Amino acid sequence: MPENPANAPTRRTVLKALSALAPTLAWGSVAHAQTAAAAVVTRPIPSSGEALPVVGLGSWITFNVGNDRQARDACAEVMRAFFAAGGRLIDSSPMYGSAHSVIGHGLARIAGKAQVFAADKVWISSGASGPSQIEASRRHWNVPRFDLLQVHNLLAWEEHLATLLAMKAAGQLRYVGITTSEGRRHREIEAVMRKQPIDFVQISYNLLDRDVEQRILPLAQERRIAVIVNRPFRQGDLLRDLQRHPLPAWAAEIGCDGWAQFALKFIVSHPTVTCVIPATSSVAHVRQNLGAARGLMPDAAMRRRMAEHVAAL
Repeated sequence: MPENPANAPTRRTVLKALSALAPTLAWGSVAHAQTAAAAVVTRPIPSSGEALPVVGLGSWITFNVGNDRQARDACAEVMRAFFAAGGRLIDSSPMYGSAHSVIGHGLARIAGKAQVFAADKVWISSGASGPSQIEASRRHWNVPRFDLLQVHNLLAWEEHLATLLAMKAAGQLRYVGITTSEGRRHREIEAVMRKQPIDFVQISYNLLDRDVEQRILPLAQERRIAVIVNRPFRQGDLLRDLQRHPLPAWAAEIGCDGWAQFALKFIVSHPTVTCVIPATSSVAHVRQNLGAARGLMPDAAMRRRMAEHVAAL
């Protein structure tokens, strides 16, 4: 074969072609960078490596709308916006009134079953009644199975945890967890984390409620347990207080356009936090919340600055 066949491009023609393509290639690089910057930040579930977006969706109070069709449809639109913005994990509980059936209505209305990471809880004093409650919850959600089931507030946790671990072993459930809120029963939570093979722990954590930084979060990291954070806004009280003050100009350095993103980025930038679950009934708010899962995250120095600023208000 000749060294330079007739149809091989010469160095000059290659360089000319590359020169002509340069603007296109440059634009492609910019477009790729913009897409990457807009991508939702995820964290791996330590027990499996599966990636979850760092902002999820809670349903406490906001989805307890009964049979009001207009309100149920509004919740479905919140879910639609949540999925469109890159969200996956939706959290609920039998404690949350009609939230289960409202989630099921939304998943059916927007064809969201393929996208959802379904996280629910068992919450009943009788361990023997746990399986029937779980099945009732699954029917309300109308999903083939739950991704994650948690023992809500450690109620009858010994019996329920045995049920959930057996379900996981049988392939009926992917992950098992426990929950608490508002700083309650942390010593018992620690004991369960140390001794039981759980995948998730759910706790309260925000700019003001930071006790879990001392023991719970380091233990979760040590034990390779995923962390879901509830009450990021103190059920709205924290945001209402913060909104009386101007957002500091330096919040723009990490892409925050409001106090909600400021509060959420503080939480999800902790290296041990897997997902935070703010609840909302507003499409605008769920989009803003998912904005906290994009762009630059605060480093340790910025996190200290954020906490100190809020503490001083």
